[in-house]
Amino acid sequence: MKKGILGRKLGMTQVFDEAGRAIPVTVIEAGPCVVVQKKTAATDGYDAIQVGFGDIKEKHVNRPLMGHFKKAGLPPRRFLRELRLESVDGYEVGSEIRADIFSPGELVDVTGRSKGKGFAGGVKRHGFHRGPMAHGSKYHRAPGSLGFRAAARVPKGRRLPGRMGGDRVTILGLKVVRVDPERNLLLIKGAVPGPKGSLVIVRDSVKATARAAAR
Repeated sequence: MKKGILGRKLGMTQVFDEAGRAIPVTVIEAGPCVVVQKKTAATDGYDAIQVGFGDIKEKHVNRPLMGHFKKAGLPPRRFLRELRLESVDGYEVGSEIRADIFSPGELVDVTGRSKGKGFAGGVKRHGFHRGPMAHGSKYHRAPGSLGFRAAARVPKGRRLPGRMGGDRVTILGLKVVRVDPERNLLLIKGAVPGPKGSLVIVRDSVKATARAAAR
């Protein structure tokens, strides 16, 4: 059965396996999350659960959202996300989802929002080569020719300076190295998108599930 959880990225560290090799891991505070709403194919056309994570004061929640939490009989949560599942039979409104739904060795997909870099030029944003740095060149980090003079327009998809980062990014097939159920921590091998303290969503690996189903 598919599963998922919301969490907060705490940072990176390293752990050692039985052979003494260092493994770089990202530490994620996964949950505890609470089920705020169940959606079924009969009532909504698809199966999903709404999951709340993180504490927040009531004065910082607007009235429509506050009414949504009161209808479920739950205190407000800072983050509210929807997780689509194959079946919601094992979930009830108010039930908790903790880090121990995952186990070491499992493959997961982690979704987060990448760090925003603001407005960036072509060299930083796309890795363009710069021009010669001699004083007489007068061309150092400019975009250069667009190569489309005949049409008198910029073609779609042209790589130019613009806003960099701040995008929703999903890293596929990361391995869960350790699980700490007492502190609700997941140690996942490799880096995940986003700065420290940002929200991440951890789900079962789509590709790993597809490979298992094909066997």
